[in-house]
Amino acid sequence: MSAHETGKTSVSLSRPTPILMIPLRRCGSHALRLRLNFSPQFYSPYPLHIVDFMPLVPWYGDLADDRRYFQMVVDIIGLQTASMVKWSDMVFDPAVVFEAVKNEPRSVHRIVWELLFQAGVKNHAEVIMDKSLDSVHYAEELITLFEDMRFLNVVRDPRAQISSMNRAIIHDFDTLLNAMTWVAAHTAARNLMTRYPDRVLTIRYEDFLSNQEQVLRRICAFFGIEFLPAMLDVSQSPEAQRISGLSALWESNCHAPIAANLDKFKQSMSLQEIELIETLTGAHMDYYGYERMTRGQAVISPQRVHAARKASEALKKTAWSDLAANDYRDYLLRKFRADYLQMMKTRLPRSTARGGADAALWTVAAPNGARHRPGIGTR
Repeated sequence: MSAHETGKTSVSLSRPTPILMIPLRRCGSHALRLRLNFSPQFYSPYPLHIVDFMPLVPWYGDLADDRRYFQMVVDIIGLQTASMVKWSDMVFDPAVVFEAVKNEPRSVHRIVWELLFQAGVKNHAEVIMDKSLDSVHYAEELITLFEDMRFLNVVRDPRAQISSMNRAIIHDFDTLLNAMTWVAAHTAARNLMTRYPDRVLTIRYEDFLSNQEQVLRRICAFFGIEFLPAMLDVSQSPEAQRISGLSALWESNCHAPIAANLDKFKQSMSLQEIELIETLTGAHMDYYGYERMTRGQAVISPQRVHAARKASEALKKTAWSDLAANDYRDYLLRKFRADYLQMMKTRLPRSTARGGADAALWTVAAPNGARHRPGIGTR
């Protein structure tokens, strides 16, 4: 019986072990990825963040049709090419990728991971990691596809993380909306931990700050790779130096994290915002050992959520304008990727004719629009 018939991709001795980092960006994920990349046994390129592509998937129609599936392969490779940070020395041939996946269970995730597998093999890696943290919402499908799939769950104090999210153009510009996104992501991660405890390693970012070596050793042991002392000096990472100059979101990645920033949210957020976060995230805070500051009894109504979305959209437009004026490189790199996604959104209804669901319910990442994901709302 074939893998396509069983719905399971068998473990291949010729490919690396797959790891997905979860569950939400602005948790210190680059700090970990860049340090682990010092290991020759490990490979983790800049992530594709396939979550932005997911609203387009219904438009491809029946992926059993080779033409439609090949088109998806071509488009995913194009998304990789449009990424802000390129994968060094990797050029993918759509025909080669299609031949590698056509007899396996057909899925956008299978295509993405084939790119990672091919890049990992070329880099002689035993373990590959995708830092597309939002893919936590597709973890069940990944486990179905890859029986050796594992997860690195990186937890950060929600007050500090949401404070960071509020200033990041990849998220909403509102504490309530970002707290809702945080809860959805961590709920998915904890469900995964409950169902597959042996597949998930959970670490706290704060513990990494206080003892980098200890946490990195734990991660390396879970991955089955050797810890290297070089991992403790990220300033020697060429990639860290390169990406720190591409975006304000990454400028701190070329040096050691500053422990004093742990409580920085206390200066950047009001007590009302902190209580709002603690109202929504309190159960998770208790579980992970974060001490609360408030009673956590903020009132959250549908009207408040609606007003937050409206305000966030206005701030997002302003943020894109400010980025264009103040950092043309960051702006143009992000806009190129957004334009690529928008181009596919415009083209697909014509190319697939009647072969897709009504994806018009969602908008794709773009300088003038928010992003929506099925099942978890606006982010």
